[in-house]
Amino acid sequence: MGLFSKEGTFKVLFFGFVLGVIFWGGFNTAMEATNTESFCISCHEMEENVYQEYTETIHYSNRTGVRATCPDCHVPKEWVHKIIRKIKASNELYHKMLGTIDTPEKFDAKRLQLATNEWKRMLGSDSRECRNCHDFDSMDFDKQESRSADRHEEAIENEWTCIQCHKGIAHTLPEGYDPADDTPGGEETED
Repeated sequence: MGLFSKEGTFKVLFFGFVLGVIFWGGFNTAMEATNTESFCISCHEMEENVYQEYTETIHYSNRTGVRATCPDCHVPKEWVHKIIRKIKASNELYHKMLGTIDTPEKFDAKRLQLATNEWKRMLGSDSRECRNCHDFDSMDFDKQESRSADRHEEAIENEWTCIQCHKGIAHTLPEGYDPADDTPGGEETED
C-alpha cells in the first residue's frame, strides 16, 4: 500500500484535485472581490478624485437606471484579458505603496499621464469594455440626434473605436489635454 500503488496514486490525485479546487476557489473569490466598485474606491486617491467626478456623469445616473461601475469600464470580462489586466494592475499597487498619487496635487500632476495610459489601453483593445454595453449593431441611428448618428456612421466607415471620440465621457479631461493633438478620428498622434 505504498505511495506508488493504485490506491496511493488515487489518494495523491484526489488530494491534488481537492487542493486545486480550494486554490481555484480562493483565487476566483479574490479576483471577483477586486472587481467591485467598493474595492476600486477603497483607495482614497480614487474615491476623492475620479469617483467624485464619475458620480456626475451619465454612466453613474441616467434615465434608464443602468450604471457602469469602475470595473465595467476598466477590467475586461474575458478571463485571459482580465488576468493580463490584473497583472498590469500590480504596478498600480506598487505606486500606491510609494505614495505616487496620494495627494490631490500629486494626482493632478500625474492625471494626464494616467488618462493617456488608459486611452492607449482602450484603443489597443478596440474599446472592448465600452462594447460590452455599446455596440454599433445594436444602435438605432434614427433615435439618435443627427450629429451623433452621423458621427457613429463615420466611425463605422473609418473603423474608429469608442475612445477615439469619447475621451472625458466618464471623467473630467485632464489639465493639459489638447484635443488639437488628436487626429480627426480622435487617434492620438505621435509627438
